[in-house]
Amino acid sequence: MAVVKIIELVGSSTTSSDDAVQNALNDARQTLRNIKAVDVVSTGLRGDDLTEWRAHVRVAFLIERVSE
Repeated sequence: MAVVKIIELVGSSTTSSDDAVQNALNDARQTLRNIKAVDVVSTGLRGDDLTEWRAHVRVAFLIERVSE
C-alpha cells in the first residue's frame, strides 16, 4: 500500500506567480523523490513595493519504505 506525505512550501519570484511555483517545485526536487502532485494553495504579492510574487504550494510525494 502506498503512503503519500504532503509538505507545504513557499516559493518566490520577482517575475510571476507561475515562476514562484516553479521555484518552489525546483527546490523540492533537490531533496525529494517520487513527487506525485503539486497544488497551489495561494499566490500574492509581497515586499515594500509589492514586487515579489509568493506562491504557497502543497507538494505530495510517496513515502519509501526501508527494508529491515
